Amino acid sequence: MSTQIQGHYFGTRGPLFRLYFLTAFLTLITLGIYRFWAKTRIRKYIWSATTGDNDSFEYTGTGLEKFLGFLVAIVILAIYLGIVQMVLFFFGLNLFVDPETEMQALAQIGAIYITLLAVLPLMLFAQYRARRYKMARSRWRGIRFGMENGAWGYAARALGYYLLNAITLGLLNPLATFKLEKYMADRSWYGDAQFEQTGRWQDLYAGMKHVFIGLAIMIVGGLLGFASGSPALGGIGIFVGYIWLLIGLIYYRVYAFNYLTRHKVLDGQVTFEAKLETGTILTIIVVGTIILTVLLAIIFGVIGAIFASSMDVFVGGGLSQPGSAPTGIALAINAILYVGAILVAGGLSMVLITQPIIEHAVNNVIVHNADHLNAIQQRAADAGADAEGFADALDVGGAI
Repeated sequence: MSTQIQGHYFGTRGPLFRLYFLTAFLTLITLGIYRFWAKTRIRKYIWSATTGDNDSFEYTGTGLEKFLGFLVAIVILAIYLGIVQMVLFFFGLNLFVDPETEMQALAQIGAIYITLLAVLPLMLFAQYRARRYKMARSRWRGIRFGMENGAWGYAARALGYYLLNAITLGLLNPLATFKLEKYMADRSWYGDAQFEQTGRWQDLYAGMKHVFIGLAIMIVGGLLGFASGSPALGGIGIFVGYIWLLIGLIYYRVYAFNYLTRHKVLDGQVTFEAKLETGTILTIIVVGTIILTVLLAIIFGVIGAIFASSMDVFVGGGLSQPGSAPTGIALAINAILYVGAILVAGGLSMVLITQPIIEHAVNNVIVHNADHLNAIQQRAADAGADAEGFADALDVGGAI
């Protein structure tokens, strides 16, 4: 094995698009049940298309274990939410009645927010478990990855860091980013070798510069518009600042990924390097979005024309009346076409945006001192990984 390994991604648009469209269609006709198998099949394709030193990654998860984990999570979540609603009802708060006074309406809004906040710890718990499951079901060169149990610890820390971030109006976002990633990285393994996240959270502030610039432009633009009495001037400043802020958030994520990757160490000897480029990712997103928008405009335009002409033939031509069987058939056909267009949109987004970003990330990650990987032995399977049940139940595990 060479002392340096660079990642390579060999996935192509055609096979992934066909796989996505097929699995999305099967998910549709099974009323969502097939989504667990769909996600598994897509992951298997992406993992197998990712290689290092000519060895492909393997994804060993199954749709069945994800489905069973989801059912268990749904039961636990239903019991948990039931207890929350009982507590709210005890204090006179009920989500399921029409408020008769303004005070009751405010109390009901408060109950809604309390319910959402009550679910937040479970969502954070689910994020950790989802990552743990993917690690436990991933292999490279026959050696499995793994992650220690620590989901509740992650959820508690995440709540604390996010609260600090909110109190400081985002100034401590680098602290939250670094500490939460370190918590997960330090509990991650490749075989019998443990990862360690080194570095300093303060170093991530360099990646926040465009976020601060965007916010400053929004504030200054708003103040100038107010001072000059020109809403248009203020609106332009806020719009420019908002766009800059969005770009700044992408820049920060790329910067943080590169920094955190460079400061990860495996078994005290293997190091990593990431060279993702914000400009490349922005180009992928912008160009992919434009192409996707144009294609969907054409597709939905054609479907709309077909719908209008079919209704004109059936109703305007006197072949049937509204509500008759032929009209119902025409509506059904056009509904099917619209659903098909939505499936196509998902597939196009996958191959035009998601896969190119994955390809760029994989192709720009390098492993240094890779000879030491030969000394790493197999690890025992993680028995506690719960197949992302909570992540799927709370819809926070939708990402590949």
